[in-house]
Amino acid sequence: MSDVPDVRLSVLDISPVFEGSTATDALRETIELARRVEEMGYYRFWVAEHHAMRNIASCSPPVLIGRIADATTRMRVGAGGVMLANHAPLVVAEQFGTLEALHPGRIDLGVGRAPGTDPGTARALRRVVAPGEQDDFPQRLVELMSYFEPAASPDSAAVLAVPAQGARMPTWLLGTSGYSARMAGMLGLPFAFAHHLAPAGAAAALDVYRTTFHPSPELDRPYAILAAMVIAADSDERARWLAGPMALTSLLHRTTGMPGLHPTPEQAARRSYTAQERRFIEERLDNHLIGGPDTIRRRVGELVRETGADELMALGLVHGLPERVHSFRLLADAVRVGEPAAERTAR
Repeated sequence: MSDVPDVRLSVLDISPVFEGSTATDALRETIELARRVEEMGYYRFWVAEHHAMRNIASCSPPVLIGRIADATTRMRVGAGGVMLANHAPLVVAEQFGTLEALHPGRIDLGVGRAPGTDPGTARALRRVVAPGEQDDFPQRLVELMSYFEPAASPDSAAVLAVPAQGARMPTWLLGTSGYSARMAGMLGLPFAFAHHLAPAGAAAALDVYRTTFHPSPELDRPYAILAAMVIAADSDERARWLAGPMALTSLLHRTTGMPGLHPTPEQAARRSYTAQERRFIEERLDNHLIGGPDTIRRRVGELVRETGADELMALGLVHGLPERVHSFRLLADAVRVGEPAAERTAR
């Protein structure tokens, strides 16, 4: 009997840009990665929204989602997520309504509350709340969802997002706290928690989500994705070596605020670390799911049982497409990737 609970397996990607490569390389690798993981049986593939970060090329999810959906045939494709603070809800509805019309039954819309960038870039995006104003995310979310409802009457004077009108496409709420979990539960939406950003709060947030959940036309029972950093290799030692760039980028972000391109594993291994930096690196690695097949199987099982997640969405920040593909193949081998228990009904 497997020690991994029955769970869907999916992928989150940020199109990482490493030293020696370009944003064009990163975007092309994301599309090819989607093709490869679909062959392995992964259920969905999401891309994130980030801005003005030299080491992340995923800044326009709708454009990238359309290209990935064209390149695949079965897998669900979506945003993890669109940062609603940056966009007019009407525009988001039009974009994703168009995607759903072109790829019916395969598009997911995940939305987040944060701008996903620095304050200067947020101002350039023209959708930042001014000092003293209240956070209007709940109102913007409700407005966004309204554009997907069927028209009340043919001659309605309401503003229309024509491609979105009546589209049956799941809207996911993303978050790293109990605030987002509670909102998702109260609205009856599927919820995705970013464990890779806030590992300590995952179990509590998913518990809040389930206890506050109210059935809705969108969803009749709670359904939760857990997005986690997963780096698998043939041995624990190899996996931690491959995770070196991720850990070093985290360190540089913490100490300088503006890291450059992701380093290669060789560059991360050659760097001299202080004792304090070494402690940070080790803690960072321990917070994620990193290891050989047996370690990955054990860590995934522990995390899914602890949180009760219905789906594990793996972010694999690994240098080189062959190594990334191999990491996801090892994860697929360690976890049953087929359809999970019948009662899990979220699309």
